[in-house]
Amino acid sequence: MSFPYFLRRAASFWGDVPAVIHRDRPLTYRQLEARSNQLAHALIALGLQRGDRVAVQSRNCTELVEIECALYKAGLVKAALNPRFTAAEASDVAENCTPRVLIAGRGYTGYTRTTRGFESVETFIALGDSGSAGGHADHYIGYETLLAQASAQPLDIVSQADDLAVLHFSSGSTGKIKAAMQSYGNRMASLRKLLMGMDTQPRPGDRLALVGPITHASGMLMQPFLYCGATLVLFDTFEPAPFLADLERLRVTHVFMVPAMINMLLNEPALARTDLSALKSLSYGAAPMAPARIQEAWARFGPILSQGYGASESTSGVTRLSVADHAYAIAQRPERLASCGRPMGETEVCVMGEDGQPLPAGEVGEIAVRGEDVFKGYWGEPELSADVLVNGWLMTGDLARTDEDGYLYLVDRKKDMIISGGFNVYPTEVEAVLYQHPDVLEACVFSVPDERWGEGVKAAVVLKPQRTANQEVLVAHCRSLLADYKLPRSISFVTELPRNASGKIARKIVREQYWQGADRRVN
Repeated sequence: MSFPYFLRRAASFWGDVPAVIHRDRPLTYRQLEARSNQLAHALIALGLQRGDRVAVQSRNCTELVEIECALYKAGLVKAALNPRFTAAEASDVAENCTPRVLIAGRGYTGYTRTTRGFESVETFIALGDSGSAGGHADHYIGYETLLAQASAQPLDIVSQADDLAVLHFSSGSTGKIKAAMQSYGNRMASLRKLLMGMDTQPRPGDRLALVGPITHASGMLMQPFLYCGATLVLFDTFEPAPFLADLERLRVTHVFMVPAMINMLLNEPALARTDLSALKSLSYGAAPMAPARIQEAWARFGPILSQGYGASESTSGVTRLSVADHAYAIAQRPERLASCGRPMGETEVCVMGEDGQPLPAGEVGEIAVRGEDVFKGYWGEPELSADVLVNGWLMTGDLARTDEDGYLYLVDRKKDMIISGGFNVYPTEVEAVLYQHPDVLEACVFSVPDERWGEGVKAAVVLKPQRTANQEVLVAHCRSLLADYKLPRSISFVTELPRNASGKIARKIVREQYWQGADRRVN
């Protein structure tokens, strides 16, 4: 049993059913099978061998689904660059994983072999034709040209459970890019777990709306829904009113969103007049959601909400608060809406104390995870891997407690990561950019509650004597070097920052004043 087998079977069972719809253009299961075969053959013809990395950067499009399927079939490793990465961040990723091929969508074809980090790339492929590469057309092969030259016959490559499938990139707690190694076995375990945990099993004809980048968290739902013969409906951007209109027009049955998007829909007047009768499931994740907002969403969307908690190191969700859990909490245990649920499928979850022993219900400790979907470590970082993979457990760095029924409640993060709109932001990375500005003497970046994004990125800055940079200047400076979701949304200018006993800036002290009265230090 493998991803290529599932897709081949789906093409046989539901050949004329749309597998993907993007901008109202359908791609059937039969076409997805044939085109992903062509791409897999073409990549192998370029000389790529099992385990080689293929970097991909594009906004949501049908080709991203074809690429993922083709890489599974060819035994190659997907190194997905978040489409919101700046050129500097993309260079860091490429430098880290040394890809042999880059597949880039329109707007991401400015890289050449002279770009830092991309020296290892032997073949540059532009989605569409090479003309979409603009001024660098001479460096790029057109995606369609490549496919047209290749066979559509199935391949006979069989990947093993321990073979590397995906490098999932994020900035580490030190601000350095790190890559979580997800194997084929990890990904298959994730598929099993997601299918086992769904309240409403997808079926042919059902439609899943994917709004966030499918190179990111929402992409984990692609294979489970393809396995069931459902249709992936891809969105380029998220605008509340047009999105609601498309949900109604396309009769979407399943939606995955981050809480910030649900908040925006709840504030959109068009929601009251939108027919969402086809919607069977609204799942949310990638960041906690305020219980008051959950109750409002339940009242407005209906009894269809579910949510989960997970990380790239666990390949997907590890706990889940089901529709039934939501219903019970709203009716009898409203405090349970602050929970992220109970362990899913094969996953084992434990709240551990500092001594590595399980803690009883009610006591706060670190979330530890064990199971077939726990990643293989960080690419090229054995010491960092050893820090988080301890005695067979993944130490998440998240602090939580359980209740008497085994429901998990996030309390804080052991490390200082911020989750804003479902995206991970590491303060040290933002601080490093602030320190590059000539007016900045010291900087401390931290999270603050944010009604729209869950958590907002805030900075406290000490300027050098006689320097005059203001918030607008510093945010513009950050914008040139960081993805937009990492930018400080506000900056306070202070004369000094508090320090701990070792002389380091005490981030938790700076942050604490903004979280007074909150019952948890994540939002």
